[in-house]
Amino acid sequence: MKKIKTALVGFGSVGEKMHAQLISVCEDLEFVAVVERNNEKSREKYPHIEIFRSFDDLLESDIAELIVIVTPNEYHFPQAKKALEAGKHVVVDKPVTVHSKEALELKRIADEKGLVLSVYQNRRWDGDFRTIQKILAEDVLGRIVHFESHFDRFRPHLADNWREKEVPGNGITYDLGTHLIDQAVMLFGKPKWVYAEILKQRSNAVADDFFDITLMYEGIKARLTASVLVNAPLPKFLVLGEKGSYIKYGLDVQEKAFKAEEIPQGVNWGLEASEAWGQMHLENSSGSYPTERGDYRFFYQNIADSIHGKASLKVKMEEAILVLQIIEAAFRSNEEGRRVELEG
Repeated sequence: MKKIKTALVGFGSVGEKMHAQLISVCEDLEFVAVVERNNEKSREKYPHIEIFRSFDDLLESDIAELIVIVTPNEYHFPQAKKALEAGKHVVVDKPVTVHSKEALELKRIADEKGLVLSVYQNRRWDGDFRTIQKILAEDVLGRIVHFESHFDRFRPHLADNWREKEVPGNGITYDLGTHLIDQAVMLFGKPKWVYAEILKQRSNAVADDFFDITLMYEGIKARLTASVLVNAPLPKFLVLGEKGSYIKYGLDVQEKAFKAEEIPQGVNWGLEASEAWGQMHLENSSGSYPTERGDYRFFYQNIADSIHGKASLKVKMEEAILVLQIIEAAFRSNEEGRRVELEG
């Protein structure tokens, strides 16, 4: 099958160091264009690509079949809508939109036109998360009663970044929270209710930089939390079951590799050193538990396979909409100081 001509809208840090790399190594995608408003940085690594100064110019050129949108969150909805209306397949960096009603509209357009529309939820392919999926599938811990997911960093100083400014979709909840909620939904489905504390902890912060969100399921409490003021080791994951517990420290190795501009190739990509593996504590034994290979490359391969009609989408809009509904419930819970039940 012919390669799918793919354009990247936005060449900031995430666009350059992750999306462009993954698109360029996917055998079924052809990286043909980038939208850069002011620079031509993308041409340094990809001299063959065409650079456009605006999103509208890209669509007008009709150069690409797949449009990947990696712009600030407030632009996701209007840009994705325009691309779909122009007959393009679309991938949007998470969150797909700021509001769930916007995501519903995008899904309607994509369904009507028979187009692929997906959200970049790369952390479904984190090695530690895949390990937890394996542990649950194999019933290693028995009935699960508690799931805890942290994403902590130490960034005490405000950054000159749109995520920390007074713009729609700013803050850590729409950023890291989107990942953690998506992972919980993958493991346990739709929660019964949501309770959240969403705070601005750094001096002069205008965007939320801390959240502690509880998703309650039948017999399972899922606690999701993130902070930018953690400078001590806390577990990334903690899973408690009737047969024992699993605890894991440290982030997936792929993010560090992308930041170092390593090409996502080779037999060792996504493999974690054994000394970083999580610990399994069962009734009569304890020890390290091997971490599964992490591999973000599967995301774009699945997009290509879906466009070619060879596979169904792994990251579906129904899931992205539920994640946004949970985020909206979390903000409402924080504002009203109460549990918020999810309808339906």
